[in-house]
Amino acid sequence: MQVNNVDLTISAVEPKQYPATNYPEIALVGRSNVGKSSLTNVLINRRNFAHTSSQPGKTQTLNFYNVEDELYFVDVPGYGYAKVSKKERERFGKMIEEYLTTRQQLRGVIQLVDGRHKPTADDVSMYQWLAYYDIPTLIVGTKIDKVKPNARNRVKNDISKTLDLTPKTPLILFSAVKKQGKDQVWNWIEQRIGEEQK
Repeated sequence: MQVNNVDLTISAVEPKQYPATNYPEIALVGRSNVGKSSLTNVLINRRNFAHTSSQPGKTQTLNFYNVEDELYFVDVPGYGYAKVSKKERERFGKMIEEYLTTRQQLRGVIQLVDGRHKPTADDVSMYQWLAYYDIPTLIVGTKIDKVKPNARNRVKNDISKTLDLTPKTPLILFSAVKKQGKDQVWNWIEQRIGEEQK
């Protein structure tokens, strides 16, 4: 998709604030600071549209980005950040679960994991949860430019085995710096929203 126009429509915390459109939605989930905003910026050809922060736990709302009046990217609060209070984590969890399990416009979820390390227990729990609800999921291994090229097959194997990926869950290695994986991610997104339009 050629992207020229993007707007942050709303930062929502409850369903009544969600956009009242029928545009298909793709949610981005992952641990705090895994690179959701960086992936969003690369996909929409912007440098700093989706705010990137070195401070984990910055995103505390569901951020709906309107892309070309055709779809929404929904940036979800990061999980696994210890310094957020237990009460806040529970609030985030309830907000995220409600969106992912009830939103009719949701067409798929991109789960980001840090390609420099094996997936965490939180990553495994999130993937198992998405699989349980049968939500179409793409796994994206981020920051792959920081991994030597001859180690990238091992990264793929580590992610696949640790998450216990099903055959229908694709895995793409991604670098925001090199833009590696951008086209493959877009192909998956277009397939998800294209299936809806058939």
